[in-house]
Amino acid sequence: QVQLVESGGGLVQAGGSLRLSCVASGLTFSAYGMGWFRQAPGNEREFVAAISRSGSSLYYVDSVKDRFTISRDNAKRTVYLQMNSLKPEDTAVYYCAAYLARYNPRDYKTMDSWGKGTLVTVSS
Repeated sequence: QVQLVESGGGLVQAGGSLRLSCVASGLTFSAYGMGWFRQAPGNEREFVAAISRSGSSLYYVDSVKDRFTISRDNAKRTVYLQMNSLKPEDTAVYYCAAYLARYNPRDYKTMDSWGKGTLVTVSS
């Protein structure tokens, strides 16, 4: 049974930082690309960042480029999202997802597995 468990969310002031983690089990971690998505109340789930199986390819939505960094540690079966210079509009539930390489990492409909999410709240 595949499990993706996110952690690291919380309340932070604008301009602050958080690091999200997602630990995977029940799948061959190194065979999957990993992504982060987010969903704010009343909004659709939105792509944030993704990383290829080896970590050599990184993808970001324009709104987080230069502020967020995705990384992975295949030995620890963990993917990270370092979030700096946080803004109130970054407030959302952040979800970790696994995808197979042949699919578009930006498309939430093609994700293979999902975590339950972790809430990030940025106060102004």
